[in-house]
Amino acid sequence: MSDPIVLSDDPEVLEYPFNRLDGLITPNGRFYVRNHFAVPEIDSDSWRLKVEGAVDKPLELTLDDIKSMPTRTLTSTLECAGNNRIFLTPPVKGVKWELGGASTAAWTGISLADLLNLAGVQATAAEVILEGADCGEVKEEPKPPGPIHFARSLPIAKAMEKDVLLIYQMNGEQLSAKHGFPLRAIVAGWYAMASVKWLSRIIVSETSFGGYFQTTDYAFWQRQDGHPVRVPISRMLVKAEIAYPLPNQTVERNCRLTINGAAWAGERLVAKVEISQDGGASWSPAKLVGEPVRYAWQLWEYAWLTPSAPGKITLLARATDETGETQPLEHDPDRENYMFNFCLPVRLEVR
Repeated sequence: MSDPIVLSDDPEVLEYPFNRLDGLITPNGRFYVRNHFAVPEIDSDSWRLKVEGAVDKPLELTLDDIKSMPTRTLTSTLECAGNNRIFLTPPVKGVKWELGGASTAAWTGISLADLLNLAGVQATAAEVILEGADCGEVKEEPKPPGPIHFARSLPIAKAMEKDVLLIYQMNGEQLSAKHGFPLRAIVAGWYAMASVKWLSRIIVSETSFGGYFQTTDYAFWQRQDGHPVRVPISRMLVKAEIAYPLPNQTVERNCRLTINGAAWAGERLVAKVEISQDGGASWSPAKLVGEPVRYAWQLWEYAWLTPSAPGKITLLARATDETGETQPLEHDPDRENYMFNFCLPVRLEVR
């Protein structure tokens, strides 16, 4: 098994070796890691999850309390909102993810909605804030003074969806420390910053949350009535990535190869994947492999006859979701250094 690729030691950031893609599920040891602060040391016996705010009955629950509730298992792809950042020209700030800021697992836990119903959400509730035990100081300007916890919020309607989970198992194993032990959120279909790790508090709020990781970071510009408005990043966009052949690889002319990879579309299913070898002027359909799983990536392959003439060639993969939304050829500048879903070039040498 290939080890994950180390992008940072402090905080720990590990990239999944996407060229080793060989199935729907990513083994736990290869699953990518994006931490913002040091991994907190948590004793599961003394750990408690607090539920407070605009609720009828504030709660303080042990891990055993949570495990006694009805269990759900959901297979979902997580993707860092900065995945593929290294492909942007000119370079931008942030972790230099290539293809491996995404992975897929089967997550087991409880529905956040069941917990909120147990606490009794009041009619005035607007958002649900998920706060992790990880804490530290932000290093880049603009930054808040002093240490902060990683925290994100969900609109109350999203928080009450059955597929927003609080999980304690990953691929049938106890959640590891680096992936959020003892409890983390999984917001299926949204970029992974919403899936807060090391959960310690859930606050039902009557107002919009204005925390650093909700407004300053992990936010983008959205056009409203002709004006750019800052909004939090939420749902994942449709995307296909090529796992093989590798960038800068040399291939023989008149050779039959199988191009393969994965595509995903967040809350939506992937409808089709296409391949171009002429910069997007023309496209050929790839074959979707396996049954579609909502929230999870879809494997695909394309039987390719390499060109008869030697030279340089650039492959592109393009996915379209079930609503007809298709990957663009260029990055939307309003998204700045996040939400990269433009078609990624794989440049090859034909000999």
